[in-house]
Amino acid sequence: MKLLTFLSNGQEQLGVKTEQGVIHIAAALQAVPAAGAAVPADVHEVINGGGAAVAALQAYVDQALAAAEGKAAGYLLQESDLTLAPCVTRPNKIICVGLNYRKHAEETNAAIPQYPILFNKFNNTLTGHGSDVPLPVKVTSKVDYEAELVIVIGKEAKYVEKADALDHVFGYCNVNDLSARDLQMRTQQWLLGKSCDGFSPLGPYLVTADEVGNPNDLAVRCIVNGEVRQNSNTSDMIFHCDEIVSYISQHMTLVPGDIILTGTPEGVVLGLPEEQQVYLKDGDIVTIEIEKLGSLTNRMVAERV
Repeated sequence: MKLLTFLSNGQEQLGVKTEQGVIHIAAALQAVPAAGAAVPADVHEVINGGGAAVAALQAYVDQALAAAEGKAAGYLLQESDLTLAPCVTRPNKIICVGLNYRKHAEETNAAIPQYPILFNKFNNTLTGHGSDVPLPVKVTSKVDYEAELVIVIGKEAKYVEKADALDHVFGYCNVNDLSARDLQMRTQQWLLGKSCDGFSPLGPYLVTADEVGNPNDLAVRCIVNGEVRQNSNTSDMIFHCDEIVSYISQHMTLVPGDIILTGTPEGVVLGLPEEQQVYLKDGDIVTIEIEKLGSLTNRMVAERV
């Protein structure tokens, strides 16, 4: 199942992507009362409810589509008409893994880490597919793109073994882990360069784990102004998704809705020789594509201050 969150009259609304269009769940429930179990109407209700919530939502989607067949249903929307919010709107934690692709570590002349390198971002960085991302030109001139797979936690996890780790995952999505390299490298802590407003476009969809299958074998691309800059596969990860979830859970409790950014492959601006480095600028269009997860596109816009 592909979940998305969109804005309607300033309010976040849950949608489900289908071949017929996006079902506006709240609007559909007003027109077609649910025949079965209670239907979640918020993405975090779905995540927190786990398999039972997904099953109830899928059953209702089937019911709503059947009711709309051959009719102009007001709850069946065109995705292109929607203003999307982040596909996970209120994560409790945003945890990031640095230098987690072997070729990326090599291109930046960094040692292969012995343990996952963890840092965090905050909710101020979240934005949706299609939104403009402000480049904070007052404080940085070196904003870089990073295509990354995101793990979305679905069940509480503490001291989870690697073999059981993926059982605690609800689903996956795309993120652009934007990074102001000059701020990132100012100190040994990377947080400043990672946490500017809008620096984590997330989406467009939250795709359930059953639909994704093996997260450790997904094609990953980043495209800037039509040019492919990153072209890799999650199989190049140093620490794979099950290892990451298990490792983090040894040190803190992961809860439903937490998101984990799993690192970026080679091809970032930072990995180029200095004389070839051209960082993101006003008007640049950046698209992140991960197999089975759709395309996340955002325009970079110089911040007006």
